[in-house]
Amino acid sequence: MEKCNTIIFDLDGTLLDTLDDLTDSVNYSLARHGFSCREKDEVRRFVGNGVARLIELAIPDGRSNPKYDICLADFKEHYSKNKQNKTNAYNGIMELLEKLSKENYKLAIVSNKFDKAVKELNQIYFGEYIKVAIGQSEHIAKKPAPDTVYMALEELGSKTDNSIYVGDSEVDVKTAKNSGIKCVGVTWGFRGREVLEDKGADYIIDKPSDLLEIIA
Repeated sequence: MEKCNTIIFDLDGTLLDTLDDLTDSVNYSLARHGFSCREKDEVRRFVGNGVARLIELAIPDGRSNPKYDICLADFKEHYSKNKQNKTNAYNGIMELLEKLSKENYKLAIVSNKFDKAVKELNQIYFGEYIKVAIGQSEHIAKKPAPDTVYMALEELGSKTDNSIYVGDSEVDVKTAKNSGIKCVGVTWGFRGREVLEDKGADYIIDKPSDLLEIIA
């Protein structure tokens, strides 16, 4: 890898701890249609492949359940209105982004969360530092396909040789590999060190400031 000048971040479990709000919206949708609620640790395991997959895993019988579509719609509506009730940036993230911004790194978010929520959450929490935020939409393949990463690089005017990807899950590791860039796995998110090691993350860090040593 050449000298790094571009950092692409996952959102949920990497920059933001969104688990409580995601769990609340999942359980709102399930309870509204008579299904049992899910524990937070269950939702933790379900997150990472987009909201359609999240609801598929949360609802009995998945997509074959006749109430799948309405549960997904109710989740999206509830989450859109309640996505920042309990959500916060992880400790050390704001300080990291401030330092990276001052040092003129190009920063982006690439997430499997639906695009509208990604852009809104970025503007609320990180708009001062991150100008490119891309989520899942119908016209482009979601992670682990490399398409959204390439879109971010194009918008930033960056190349794969100068970029790294930072995320917390097996989806992020595979996304980075498919994109031809190095992956930094973070242990404070929704999966943990064992998964990141097993899936072959190039680097693993335990706190946000550790990233500075990797890109130095």
